[in-house]
Amino acid sequence: MRSLRLWDISPQRRKERKEKRKMTKEEDKLSKEIIGAAIEVHRSLGPGLLESAYEECLCYELAIRGFTFERQKPLPVSYKGVKLDCGYRLDIVVGGLVILELKAINSIEPIHEAQLLTYLKLSNLKLGILINFNVTILKNGIKRIVNNL
Repeated sequence: MRSLRLWDISPQRRKERKEKRKMTKEEDKLSKEIIGAAIEVHRSLGPGLLESAYEECLCYELAIRGFTFERQKPLPVSYKGVKLDCGYRLDIVVGGLVILELKAINSIEPIHEAQLLTYLKLSNLKLGILINFNVTILKNGIKRIVNNL
C-alpha cells in the first residue's frame, strides 16, 4: 500500500488538516488548564461530597482563572430533523470547546464514558473530560474522551 504524501493531498484538504490540528492544540491546552483547576478543587475539598458541591466549586475556580463556561447547558436531541428537549444537560462546557462531565461515584464505568461520547457527538464537540471527584488522587479519576480526532 502506498503512503500518502503531502503533495498528494489537495490544498483544501491540507487547510482542513491544519485547522483541525490548530483546534486540537487549543483544546489540549484548555484541557490541561481545566484539569489543573479540578485538581485545585479536589486538593481543597477531598473526596466524599456530592457532585453538585464539586460543580459549584469548579465553576468558581474556572471563573477566578478567567475561563468562560456554561453550566447545566441544555442538550437537545435531533430526531428526524426536529430538535427535541429530552432533559439532557451538559454539566459544564468550557470555552465552547470542552465538555466536563462531573461525577462523585465509586468508579468510572464504561457507561459513563459512552454517555460523554454521546454528548460530544450530539453537540459536535471534539473533547470531553470525565472527572470523578470521589477518589483519593484525582488523576486516577480523570478520563479524556475524544470524538473524531
